[in-house]
Amino acid sequence: MRELKEQIRECVVKQTNLVKNISDEEIKQLIDGEIFKREECRGIAVWDKIQLHRDIFNSLRGLDVLQDLVEDSSITEIMINGVEDIFIEQAGKIHRLDKQFSSKEKLEDVVQQIVSKANRIVNEASPIVDTRLEDGSRVNIVLPPVALNNGPIVTIRKFPEKAIDMGQLIAMNSITEEAARFMEQLVKAGMNIFISGGTGSGKTTFLNILSNAIPKDERIITIEDSAELQIRKIPNLVKLETRNANVEGKNAITIRELIKCALRMRPDRIIVGEVRDAAAIDMLTALNTGHDGSLSTGHANSPEDMLSRLETLVLMGMDIPLEAVRRQIASAIEIIVHLGRLRDKSRRVLQIVEVLQVENRTIVTQPLFEFVEEGEDARGRVLGTLQPTKYCLQQTEKLQRAGITL
Repeated sequence: MRELKEQIRECVVKQTNLVKNISDEEIKQLIDGEIFKREECRGIAVWDKIQLHRDIFNSLRGLDVLQDLVEDSSITEIMINGVEDIFIEQAGKIHRLDKQFSSKEKLEDVVQQIVSKANRIVNEASPIVDTRLEDGSRVNIVLPPVALNNGPIVTIRKFPEKAIDMGQLIAMNSITEEAARFMEQLVKAGMNIFISGGTGSGKTTFLNILSNAIPKDERIITIEDSAELQIRKIPNLVKLETRNANVEGKNAITIRELIKCALRMRPDRIIVGEVRDAAAIDMLTALNTGHDGSLSTGHANSPEDMLSRLETLVLMGMDIPLEAVRRQIASAIEIIVHLGRLRDKSRRVLQIVEVLQVENRTIVTQPLFEFVEEGEDARGRVLGTLQPTKYCLQQTEKLQRAGITL
């Protein structure tokens, strides 16, 4: 079937090269004509002919073998490890597919198609790029010589077609109703909240859900490396995205520059998609200069690890005493929500922690909610709930000003 597909594709390509500005519909008609007239296609089942048509069309106008995977809403992650190895994540489990690209050149063509639509550049001089598909899916691309596989490495993180809301998180036992209402009240009151967790723990999804609690009359500015936030219910929304350097290595626009720019745009809140470099300095400065209610995410294994990571990121860009950095962090961030994936692949809120102050050169925190595991059921699913601790929220001034009672 693979040889047949390539033969038909080559015939269609030859015909399309004779016509300028040929439409998708005309290409489909050419494919149908080639399939219909070939004797080897007559014994093929109808469904297989339909799939053959789709595969050929996708190789010409879509993302080749990726197109069906991108359109499949049950797939949450697509991993291409070179030409021959394609893996997907479905229902929390990873499967290897019996699909591959026809050649290394074809995979490279698909890569260039993806990055060009997002106005990005990836080549041997700049072999790593973060970008997105037209539907908002997050894409990471690594080219040889950094990638040692047979061709580029492409990882696509897909997002649900319909945005998940807090009610669905409660139904999935990712968070309790008590903790969910608590978080929504903190967002309304303008608390500065940082969401931490490992890769694939649901940080961006949780940030999107929390943003639904932001009052609709506020002006929000989002800043991201690659636009993936899906904030839907804020009319006065400004979305900013970084830009990579051009082929000459110039004209890059960084998160640090965008944060400084955002401060001149009269924001009520600034949302930074992910903090992972020296831009942490500018984010903390923004939070400490009256821009309450800001949200951000970061990779870490625990709330304490997130605080340590922020210290490191700040020190990467500025040579100041560590205690001063810690005071800046403790003053800027009031709540850390830590997410994780358990051994059954479920995503849960594991901790909600209040950041207090610096004492004895250490940032003091207190847990407000903690996930308590209660074993497993017969199907191996982890049982447990996010339970309130003995500690109560100490920083209540913003809640009082907003007229909110917990």
